[in-house]
Amino acid sequence: MRAARLIKMVLLLQARPTMTAAELAAELEVSERTVTRDAQALSDAGVPVYAERGRAGGYRLVGGYRTRLTGLARDEAEALFLSGLPAALREMGLEDAASAARLKVSAALTPSLRDASSSAARRFHLDAPSWYHEPETPELLPAIADAVWDDRLLRVRYRRGGGRDHAGTEVARELAPYGLVLKAGIWYLCARAGEDVRVYRIDRFTAVEAADERFERDEGFDLPGFWAERAAQFARSLLRTEVTVRVSERGGRMLAYAGDRAAAASALAEASEPDPDGWRTLTLPVESLDVAYGQLLALGPELEVVAPEELRARFTEAAERLRELYR
Repeated sequence: MRAARLIKMVLLLQARPTMTAAELAAELEVSERTVTRDAQALSDAGVPVYAERGRAGGYRLVGGYRTRLTGLARDEAEALFLSGLPAALREMGLEDAASAARLKVSAALTPSLRDASSSAARRFHLDAPSWYHEPETPELLPAIADAVWDDRLLRVRYRRGGGRDHAGTEVARELAPYGLVLKAGIWYLCARAGEDVRVYRIDRFTAVEAADERFERDEGFDLPGFWAERAAQFARSLLRTEVTVRVSERGGRMLAYAGDRAAAASALAEASEPDPDGWRTLTLPVESLDVAYGQLLALGPELEVVAPEELRARFTEAAERLRELYR
């Protein structure tokens, strides 16, 4: 533990011209007295740590000293490419590896570039979870992430969902975990089961065990491309019925925000020519009439349901109720 702390202290001093005892204590999570002892230990070991007294004083390395401890380990290098996702790194158990990697890179940079990481952090941030959703970290995520990094087979128990016959049932699987995806605050695993690569929600795993043996990764597998294709297939699979609607010019612009954006764009592209008032008739794929009712009602007077009659009747009733409320 102390050896790691001494190394970190050297890297910190190498990355910055001078640091006070208080700054070092905060970074190393120790007392200022411990910082003084560690600095003396480094000096005794031949590392030229110099202490400057006074209000503007602190610790620095003398004579342009450079440590050779800046080589990145594999997990640190991999984690570095995700360093713009602090919450994701924390949930996967890679926060320490990313911190060490950033520190080593900072120590290796020339003085003019040492503010690069803080400069980027002040300008860019990715907030992955969706609005009005408090994400929960799946308990088994770190173990699954370890297997993904190490190309180890996983023996799992998985709670299947999405179909009435499978709801609440658990199955045992042996998976080759190819990659993790964080979508709107929900973690997914893309893994090969048999000959097929499938998608699994991390929060549906009830047990995971990493096997001793590793799997042969298909180097041609493209995780972003695979996810984009599966996500599009999933979105299309939900649209099981159709409704016919008329929309105003403003309603056409609003339609993309009331349901599936791709389906709305496709329906608008195939819609009729605008009538003299600018209204167009189109056929819109939807998940169900209940879902369509909730989504399309948000367009208010910018949309008219033409068919089916069942949905039109519900809109007629809603319009009457609104009329009574605002009379």
